Amino acid sequence: MRTPVTPHETIGADELAGIVELACRAPSLHNSQPWKWSVENGNLLLTADHSRVAHHTDVTGQEVLLSCGAVLDHLQVAAAAAGWRTSVTRYPDTHDRDRLASIGFQKAESVDEHDRALGDAITRRRTDRLAFAAPEPWDALEKLLREVLEGTVADLDVIDENGRPALAAASRRSEDHRGGDASYRYELLWWAGHSHVDDGLPQTALPSSTEARRVDVARDFPVYGTGDRRANIDRDHSKVLVLSTYDDSRENTVRCGEALSRVLLECTAAGFATCTLTHMIEVHDSREMVRRITGRHSEPQVLVRVGRAPETSDPTDLTPRRPIRESLQGL
Repeated sequence: MRTPVTPHETIGADELAGIVELACRAPSLHNSQPWKWSVENGNLLLTADHSRVAHHTDVTGQEVLLSCGAVLDHLQVAAAAAGWRTSVTRYPDTHDRDRLASIGFQKAESVDEHDRALGDAITRRRTDRLAFAAPEPWDALEKLLREVLEGTVADLDVIDENGRPALAAASRRSEDHRGGDASYRYELLWWAGHSHVDDGLPQTALPSSTEARRVDVARDFPVYGTGDRRANIDRDHSKVLVLSTYDDSRENTVRCGEALSRVLLECTAAGFATCTLTHMIEVHDSREMVRRITGRHSEPQVLVRVGRAPETSDPTDLTPRRPIRESLQGL
């Protein structure tokens, strides 16, 4: 069912700010929100902000670009749900390689139910680091995700129980490799060990040590939450998705972030829980292990655990976001 909308020629400042604010619910490395928005000549501009991510975790800067791709897709989803079509010009400034996109808005003739469902999923999506029940029914979801990714730069591989031991070994190897890296551990402690009002990872978003032991593919944080949630799930029964691209160029990394966003929102809209994983991509040897598991020559960019969170369990808290006035300039 499509709902007609009243046509207007230009988007108002308040509505644009609301769309950007919703888009900024996109996932990012340690909830760093490494992006800046500005309005120039009637267009919305997206710029990568590498200053918000320390370099011992994101050595290459790829995860900043991946995060910016996710927020760019979230913006398009939020705009569509509000009745606006978007036109995206990539790399509009040849002299500024961090200016990633210029976005124009045109009023849509109608808004369909799927647009609204994905927009609503933005407000409900969260990174759930606890153990999941199996993602059933799976076949229909996998078919949907493959359809969503068709024609994008991202290739999708699904790691099932057969590939799980090798993937868990890659996860452990990645964490063991960086266990003695004091700078890396300090960066994790900064994002996860402080009481940030607007960014970072609150304690409620982290598993307790007991909960963490039930998830074999996960980043190891230096601090933990509390409690023993989902004690009736003996171990993580998720399937793990791997998104890969032909290469890890800047453009393909941003576009892979867009694909990641759409996968997360489709899963959320369908009632599944997700957890985005990048720690194995940050270490060369672990990334090569992921590549071997998928059997592809392309570059693995990001992994996602997908499963069911029991309906009887309390949802993990939404992580905070910076005030819109800090990330959006020019309105």
